[in-house]
Amino acid sequence: MLTLIKNADVYAPEHLGLKDLLLEGGKIALIAPRGAVPESFPTLRVFDAQAQVLAPGFIDLHVHVTGGGGEDGFSSRSPESRLTDFSTAGVTTLVGLLGTDGVARSLEALYAKVCALTEEGVDCRMLTGAYDYPSPTLCGSVERDLVLIDRVIGAKIALSDHRSSEITYEELLRLATAVRRGGMLGGKAGLLTLHMGDGREGLSKLFRAAKESEVPLNTFLPTHVSRNGNLLEEAVRWIKAGGQADFTAGEPAPGGTARQMVQALSEGADVCRITLSSDAFGSQPRFDAQGNCIGLTYGTSHVLHGELVNLVRSEGVPLETALCFITANPARVMHLSGKKGCIAEGADADLVLLGPDLGIQAVFARGRQLVQDGQALVKGRFE
Repeated sequence: MLTLIKNADVYAPEHLGLKDLLLEGGKIALIAPRGAVPESFPTLRVFDAQAQVLAPGFIDLHVHVTGGGGEDGFSSRSPESRLTDFSTAGVTTLVGLLGTDGVARSLEALYAKVCALTEEGVDCRMLTGAYDYPSPTLCGSVERDLVLIDRVIGAKIALSDHRSSEITYEELLRLATAVRRGGMLGGKAGLLTLHMGDGREGLSKLFRAAKESEVPLNTFLPTHVSRNGNLLEEAVRWIKAGGQADFTAGEPAPGGTARQMVQALSEGADVCRITLSSDAFGSQPRFDAQGNCIGLTYGTSHVLHGELVNLVRSEGVPLETALCFITANPARVMHLSGKKGCIAEGADADLVLLGPDLGIQAVFARGRQLVQDGQALVKGRFE
């Protein structure tokens, strides 16, 4: 069936103004001036956007889709995600990964969950590896996972964290090279996501790699860089040196993550090299000085939309700029520019309709409407 979304104020994420969009086969077939597409075609479904903002579907680069946690025993394991946790948050593309627990949470279960979410309606990819080193894999090596497993676009490791494997600089380079090579052979992004903790080491290994190695800087994506002031300062330096960095939505620092992102921009960080992810369903533990867990919670992908509103309403960031952090920029990181994170002819029909208060009104994923008036129209099999 053809779907016509008419009278939409399109942010692609650049502002295109009022347009009509024709969706066919999960793609955006046509973008036309308002009123240019006839509505009389017999199998055409017409959706009136009523001059509200139509944006690309949000992309969440960091989601523990099988649940995370466990830092305070088995009962502290956070739950698995569900389709509606993403659709009602405007997220149509996401990347699943493991967290601290690479024992009770396996890559096999992660792959199955990634495939299940994709079957149910969103586009889900994954990272191989975990906190442990040598990295756990599905096919015997990180490189083989990237080449042979369709959903795998990169790998993950932890740095500068008391839960990490304390890998050496040389081990990090070997891992990054395997990710780079596997990405090239498999036609994937070849992305090495680096969980950054609060440790003193910070991004020092990355700065050394930039100076001494041949690994391209865009192989590395340090995440959680908004967790403290020192790491934020290093992240700005890393971005200005040509790298990229991922901020985590919902940080409790004064002004929240939105304020930290604005600070980074004011200090010269390139807006195109910043992404924003949720760390959804991963645990958010608090530790005392002795390393004991004294509190633990978890969040969902809804924090992405909340941070978008904060950027625009509280920090005065233009909507087209704020949208880049969760649309065009992560699409570039995933090597999916032109297909994801944009509104363009030939791109996937992943769309979010935002009301006057920027609330999520409707969500389309590959042309299929999942949300109407903020409520889920489509649910996962067991919801």
